[in-house]
Amino acid sequence: MTETQSTTLDDLDRRIIVATQSGLPLVPEPFAAIATQVGSTSEEVMRRFQRMLESGIIRRIGAVPNHYTLGFKGNGMTVWDIPDDKIGHYGKLIGNLDFVSHAYQRPRHQPEWNYNLFAMVHGRDRQEVEQKVEKIAELLGDDNRGHEILYSSRILKKTGLRLVSDK
Repeated sequence: MTETQSTTLDDLDRRIIVATQSGLPLVPEPFAAIATQVGSTSEEVMRRFQRMLESGIIRRIGAVPNHYTLGFKGNGMTVWDIPDDKIGHYGKLIGNLDFVSHAYQRPRHQPEWNYNLFAMVHGRDRQEVEQKVEKIAELLGDDNRGHEILYSSRILKKTGLRLVSDK
């Protein structure tokens, strides 16, 4: 599939995305409900979702729990200064921890900012987050050349890109 083909959306694709970008309907047959809303069949909606997944137009279909509602309110973005040649190894290792939702590399901005690995750590309170951060520090050993925990003061946005309906 060419890049142009992989990113081309027709009217039905757009209607499906607009209908589901805030989540799937919480009903026994969500694809049938979407199909009714967009004027199609559930089989066609599922086929379109599969095509959009395979082409990369959408990344995944899955549940995204609200960690604040579940009681995880002490969340902190941890930033780490580790050797650049080991970032792939440690990024995967840390990203696979059950209390880390995502880990990724970011460029350093020296001399003010030495950190190159970011990992979001979830806990019920700040004390729990700090205990989990210590586990990461132990995992990194001497490759941990420094770290900080950046706590949020408020949530600004919790959504991705949104399409608007052409109609």
